[in-house]
Amino acid sequence: MMVPEVFPNVPLIAVSRHPVFPRFIKIIEVKHQALMDLLRRKVRLAQPYAGVFLKKDDNNESDVVESLDAIYTTGTFVQIHEMQDLGDKLRMIVMGHRRIRITKQLEVELEEAVPSPGSEFESQPKPTPRRKAKRNRKDQTGSVTEQLEDKALTAEIVKTIRDIIALNPLYRSSVLQMMQAGQRVIDNPIYLSDMGAALTGAESYELQDVLEEIHIQKRLYKALSLLKKEYELSKLQQRLGREVEEKIKQTHRKYLLQEQLKIIKKELGLEKEDKEAIEEKFRERLKDRTVPQHIMDIINEELNKLGLLDSHSSEFNVTRNYLDWLTSMPWGTNSEENLSLDRAKEVLEEDHYGMDDVKRRILEFIAVSQLRGSTQGKILCFYGPPGVGKTSIARSIARALNRQYFRFSVGGMTDVAEIKGHRRTYVGAMPGKIIQCLKKTKTENPLVLIDEVDKIGRGYQGDPSSALLELLDPEQNANFLDHYLDVPVDLSKVLFICTANVIDTIPEPLRDRMEMINVSGYVTPTSASALMLLRFLLIRQYCRESGVRNLQKQVEKVFRKVAFSIVSGDQTTVTVTPDNLQDYVGKPIFTVDRMYNVTPPGVVMGLAWTALGGSTLFIETSLRRPSAGADSKGEGSLEVTGQLGDIMKESAKIASTFARVFLMTQEPENYFLVNSHLHLHVPEGATPKDGPSAGCTIVTALLSLATNQPVRQDIAMTGEVSLTGKILPVGGIKEKTIAARRAGVDCIILPAENRKDFSDLSDYITEGLEVHFVDHYSQIYPIVFPHEQS
Repeated sequence: MMVPEVFPNVPLIAVSRHPVFPRFIKIIEVKHQALMDLLRRKVRLAQPYAGVFLKKDDNNESDVVESLDAIYTTGTFVQIHEMQDLGDKLRMIVMGHRRIRITKQLEVELEEAVPSPGSEFESQPKPTPRRKAKRNRKDQTGSVTEQLEDKALTAEIVKTIRDIIALNPLYRSSVLQMMQAGQRVIDNPIYLSDMGAALTGAESYELQDVLEEIHIQKRLYKALSLLKKEYELSKLQQRLGREVEEKIKQTHRKYLLQEQLKIIKKELGLEKEDKEAIEEKFRERLKDRTVPQHIMDIINEELNKLGLLDSHSSEFNVTRNYLDWLTSMPWGTNSEENLSLDRAKEVLEEDHYGMDDVKRRILEFIAVSQLRGSTQGKILCFYGPPGVGKTSIARSIARALNRQYFRFSVGGMTDVAEIKGHRRTYVGAMPGKIIQCLKKTKTENPLVLIDEVDKIGRGYQGDPSSALLELLDPEQNANFLDHYLDVPVDLSKVLFICTANVIDTIPEPLRDRMEMINVSGYVTPTSASALMLLRFLLIRQYCRESGVRNLQKQVEKVFRKVAFSIVSGDQTTVTVTPDNLQDYVGKPIFTVDRMYNVTPPGVVMGLAWTALGGSTLFIETSLRRPSAGADSKGEGSLEVTGQLGDIMKESAKIASTFARVFLMTQEPENYFLVNSHLHLHVPEGATPKDGPSAGCTIVTALLSLATNQPVRQDIAMTGEVSLTGKILPVGGIKEKTIAARRAGVDCIILPAENRKDFSDLSDYITEGLEVHFVDHYSQIYPIVFPHEQS
């Protein structure tokens, strides 16, 4: 069928992604109803022609466009060879014939506005060989050069196409399909450039660029460029495919060799089946252990179940892990305990300096255990400020007793499963900390340190402190049941030691099961050596907390600076003295020992307990406004400041009431406390304070202000006062006494009922102290105001 050179009023079909090149066949689907009707009519009228143009937007799926600006102006005049009417769409096989270009848009009356048929096209001139009758020599030379370039470009395109086909045989069918026109494409540079471009998977704008190019040599260059990119992409794909294939082959080959090796070893009797090897390994672990019969029955039952399970199933792995834990437990395995007092004393002295009361309590515990022949039934709890050696002394006890040591912290713990384990049905389930301890220590009688029991939490996963009850109770832990193992485990041989900073936050049922041992702060002993003098200065001016952790940091700071001076070559030897100490640790943090060296009237030193140890605090009282006099009917008032808690505020009210009554007995004419408006302040207002132990100190401060007499200097006191003047016992006697010694106090007043606590203190703490034990405030008054009694 001859295709006319000029054929007016043909439909315009807009396509996406790939243009149609002349002499090439393409399948096009049309879904626009008006365009479908027009194409059907054209085919019936034996006018199966259309103009195919590429849309500029690849995401536009429509067959028509609202404006010619949405398509490229250069397209292809195609003939519809076959049309398949599918009702809602037309599927056509079209063949490109020549390039056409849109010149202008015509106004055509249609039933439905379709911009496509209303355009006028013109055929672009075909690139043909240059024919001129007359040429000069220069023109002939240029023509020959261009012909040679065209020939070289054509040959390179053919070579590149062959290389692509060699790399990827799938391109062969595409090339054959493109060459079905029956002519030798490789001899025609015009069609060869189009075929090279159509063969590639280039971007739409790159293919359109080739379609729009009129100059044959430039078109060949552009087609060759696209083919080279396609060739490099094919090479990369082949290399990646080869690497993946090689990796798969190696993995497969390794798997086959391993399977063959297993079969060979099995035939030679060198190796058993996986399940048999696993069972033999588990039974080998239990060979030298004394496993309880009920535990052995469960192990045998699980081993039988393991033999029936498929080795690739999830249940197989769960059962194997369960058996791994059961057979790793130290059934019947104990370390030989050493209950020698001499050995324990040697280890404790070697590891810790001072702490005589704590060491004595530990030696008493070991002595009782030696008589009983066992340390079972006791849970020790060391409590005291941070850095005083609670954790390290537990490690020393383990070394002295020749027990394996295991530590875990429960500070902030909110999940009961950390102690009791997870159910085996959960993914990633594992036993609790104590079962992990037994597996790691490989003995049934380790020393387990449970750190920070005062900071244990409570979350939605349960209450861990309640789970600790079963763990620590000697009456229950002989049959401790972990959720993962689900078999009773005897923990009665384990020696549990706990640590805490404060005991108030430990739940009462848990505290009831433990024997509390107070580990308080240190007091610097007097010594004449230069090293002790340096330590004394460090403690006094840089680190006054109860523990020694910060002291260690300051000493390490000195060592670092000395090491740097020696290594850098500044000095060969370094001498640290009290005069140059600031060069190594900086300016002193504490420059004064206490707020008042001489206390004025209305100010008294008290003793307080904190989580970091003991400290001194001053109670200050002052007149807010002048007194109204004895005849005034106005009632006095008391304002308190210093971030005082509710208990301390109540204590101040009680002290104020008692001070009024007591002053009336001492000085009946003195109405100062009755009519005056007073202000009571406890310095360091940024620090919260609470507790009843400042009662007697507040009474003394009010009486000192009322009588305008300062109290005896270098005296401090502590004790709760009742409304009738009784002095009630308080806690933290050791910490408060140490704080008094640090502040240079030489006289302290304590409740009479705290005499037993004071008697437990070491001599180096109480040496040189004047101590008064009182049970009523009337005994305090002559001590703090001795001049009144003269």
